Amino acid sequence: MTTRNPKPRITRAAGAEGTGFEKVFAFLRDRLLEGSIRSGDRLIPERELALQMGVSRPIVREALRALSMMGVVEIRERVGTVVRKPDISVLGDFFAFSMAQQADIVDDVMQARIAIEVQAVRLACRHATTSDLERIAAAVDHIEATVNDSDEGSRADYEFHAALVRASRSETLMQLYAAMSTLLMRSHHERRDVVGGDPAIKQYLVEDHARIFQALVSRDEECADQVLRKHFVIGDEYRRKAATQPAARARLAERTDLGQATE
Repeated sequence: MTTRNPKPRITRAAGAEGTGFEKVFAFLRDRLLEGSIRSGDRLIPERELALQMGVSRPIVREALRALSMMGVVEIRERVGTVVRKPDISVLGDFFAFSMAQQADIVDDVMQARIAIEVQAVRLACRHATTSDLERIAAAVDHIEATVNDSDEGSRADYEFHAALVRASRSETLMQLYAAMSTLLMRSHHERRDVVGGDPAIKQYLVEDHARIFQALVSRDEECADQVLRKHFVIGDEYRRKAATQPAARARLAERTDLGQATE
């Protein structure tokens, strides 16, 4: 039985700033960014790490456990602490918890969403594969098929825009978008509740998503940019107009009450 050489151990903690808990986080963060430690590398033992940083072992242990819960490291019995690639879904949960209590957060997230998608659609015009286009086409069909179903329609709408970002082939944009996924789904639900059953809005939803898709197929960055920006502007106009109607306000209030009742 052959034995493979173990992954290198990280033996220096020079440059870490702060005190206690922050030092451990800063140490790992900085070395991950500079590439001196990578997924699979084993850290030096807690005792040595504590000595080099001038903190107690309980503080090191607490920090490593927190990082383990975040998926940054894995604590293995009889092996030690091993660096791993975090699961992006953890970031999404953290983002949702940290932002959920802010007032008018959906509108704020919408602005971030626009910034991401406008750049994503330009990149998608350059990098989208046949599979990407097929996925987006299927999402357009799903939007049309579920246009009369608020819940399924919201999901279909989200799937379309998520597929658009995925087609950008930008790992950073995809991860940022995924981190906001919970709040984005809430945004889609609330917008669908507000616009309600207006036939004109339903027709707009289907046709405008199809226009975005056609701009992608043509790989026309300027056209795709303009169509997507207009899509968001018109969507906001419909939403503001519909929100003045009592029935729309009642639907939104009902969903909000249900959401609070399940918390």
